[in-house]
Amino acid sequence: MISNFFNSNVYLIDEKVNFFKFENQYNVYNESGEEIGKIAQKLSFGDKILRMLLNKPMLPFSLEIKNANDEVEASIHRGWTFFMSKIAIHNAQGIAIGSITQKFKLFKPTFKIQDTLGNEIAEISGDWKAWNFNIQDNTQAQIGTISKKWNGAMKEVFTSADKYIVELFPIYNSNPENKMAILATAITIDMVLKERK
Repeated sequence: MISNFFNSNVYLIDEKVNFFKFENQYNVYNESGEEIGKIAQKLSFGDKILRMLLNKPMLPFSLEIKNANDEVEASIHRGWTFFMSKIAIHNAQGIAIGSITQKFKLFKPTFKIQDTLGNEIAEISGDWKAWNFNIQDNTQAQIGTISKKWNGAMKEVFTSADKYIVELFPIYNSNPENKMAILATAITIDMVLKERK
């Protein structure tokens, strides 16, 4: 069953600047501007040392999506990679619910999201520089967007370029685990892209 955190269709992601920390962190808000959680990168001391010595695109990483009570709602994990990376998506209980395969296209990052059987359930692709992404289901129908253009009631509050909005259209109707996998990918996309640089 999908958690209350993933029942929403709109998420505003705000990067938290930490000049003296290795880990990236983001605050997560709903469409009313209420903070509902955060995204945090988990790094051990050994991971931090490796990041000073090796290129980030080949290193493993873990991200946790937590609710306002600091409880883990989902997580994504990537192991060591040397070319095509595959990222595992887990629910709050640590059970795999899907995976992300990154496709390397010049200036147009593409992420294929699969269920645990390897069936494609969605794709996220777009222009990273302009921050315009489309979310499509397995029939190529658009089911959502990711952008830095906030047109809702919080437009005057959220004006920083370090924030982006994830919207999954209400008409999208799939099983809860698929929705969770798609949203977990979408709201962590900035961190995943940074790990490729």
